[in-house]
Amino acid sequence: MRTQFIDHYQQGRTLLQIARTAIARALKITAWTDESVDLSAQWLQQTGATFITLTHDECLRGCIGSLQANQPLIENVRSNAVSAALHDTRFLPVTIEELESISIEVSLLSALQPIRFASESDALRQLRPGMDGIMLEYGIYRSTFLPQVWDSLPQPREFLAQLKVKAGLYADFWDGNLQLSRYTVQKWREADFFKEQNHG
Repeated sequence: MRTQFIDHYQQGRTLLQIARTAIARALKITAWTDESVDLSAQWLQQTGATFITLTHDECLRGCIGSLQANQPLIENVRSNAVSAALHDTRFLPVTIEELESISIEVSLLSALQPIRFASESDALRQLRPGMDGIMLEYGIYRSTFLPQVWDSLPQPREFLAQLKVKAGLYADFWDGNLQLSRYTVQKWREADFFKEQNHG
């Protein structure tokens, strides 16, 4: 168990450092580097899907990710980190001045698993609050919520309703052709590492 904890811990530190360095380089900041990270590590070259979430004073500042693993993990983290910082259309691009005060979170996604259901109430019964990330698909409409969203939407019915709204549908919309898939995440937050350092 101790070895698994160390591996998970080091994996998080590595991914967070890669993400912050990618944003810094995109902003032409040369002071931050990931030279201390073994970028050739085999696990970084394996395909992976991530979401990068940026917060400032506990408020969302950007979030971009991938639902399916189709590129090396290291490149996926770099690409999503830069996109979250500079290309999330809900926010202005992150500036050089504010980068230091922004906290980064990396979520590593499992493979998508389709949910089979006969009705909306059946689908709601199958959702696992706090555990499931959910992807919704209906024709051209598509959206997802990470498992972290359960913190602010703890009830399955409201969670699904807001997921539909995010996709561009009505909150009470339902159709038998609507599709749901679940995934889980491993996640690491810079804030948690700072807490450990301060109490170490």
